[in-house]
Amino acid sequence: MSTQILTPRPLRPTDFAPYGDVVELGSDHVLINDGRCKRFSDLSALVAEGGRVGISLFQSEVQALPYSCTLLERHPHGSQCFVPMEGCTTLYIVAEDDAGTPVRPKAFVAHGRQAVNIAANTWHGVLTPLSDGGLYTVIDRVDGGPNLEEYPLGMALTVLPGGGAE
Repeated sequence: MSTQILTPRPLRPTDFAPYGDVVELGSDHVLINDGRCKRFSDLSALVAEGGRVGISLFQSEVQALPYSCTLLERHPHGSQCFVPMEGCTTLYIVAEDDAGTPVRPKAFVAHGRQAVNIAANTWHGVLTPLSDGGLYTVIDRVDGGPNLEEYPLGMALTVLPGGGAE
């Protein structure tokens, strides 16, 4: 199997925008709870076409770089939001779509205080924590029929150390 090399870049909202939203603290907030809590509202919209949104927990095995990815998946009818619960660094591999085929893959590394909401119909790798604590809250479409397409890659995407979270 041939290999395509990817070097991860830090997860930044502008770079990740074609694939979904980065969910993190910003400057726009309102004070609630008698002034003791900042609320950062409406950071990303969930999509659950033809189904309902549910909250699940995923426990994923920690991986290391270099990391080899041989399968991408997408969810045509709903977005998928991953929220690290233990502050772990996470690798996200995403790709554009060309008539049902993932193309031009990119790799991003998120620090433990960043979540992502991957847009509906976006090719992405499986959940890949890079540091201890692979527990995530996942908010996505949980019923309403099939919502998973998998694409075995003809080559491995190998993500090397470098770049990474800031």
